[in-house]
Amino acid sequence: MKRIDAAIRPETLNSVKESLSSIAVEGATIAEVRGFGRLKGHTEMYRGTEHSVDSTPKVLLTIVASVERVPQIVDAIIAGGRTGELGDAKIFVTALEEVYGFVQTTEGNLLFRTAARERPVAQPEMGGVRNCTQK
Repeated sequence: MKRIDAAIRPETLNSVKESLSSIAVEGATIAEVRGFGRLKGHTEMYRGTEHSVDSTPKVLLTIVASVERVPQIVDAIIAGGRTGELGDAKIFVTALEEVYGFVQTTEGNLLFRTAARERPVAQPEMGGVRNCTQK
């Protein structure tokens, strides 16, 4: 499994989401962030006074995918986010050792899943380990 983090321009978010949807990316985490780099910020006028803004707004997309899908996902982000200007995007791909997800069942058990296996979860506040089964 790989984690893809892409810091893109906020105005390209819808285009990037459309590109990702067209290749059946099932989900992403989206966060508003600020950063600085070669752009060195910019100046803005506020009430007639010029102010220096040291960081630029970005949107951070985080996607977890199989190794085989990474090139296709990176290409989709580039296609949707390219404006041709400096500061379009930064994309980081990192390896993931394990991925965990959990869900509370209607019986009150906590179902804990990884990409490779499923296991019970220790819940000390609930009296120990709960055996969980996949629905």
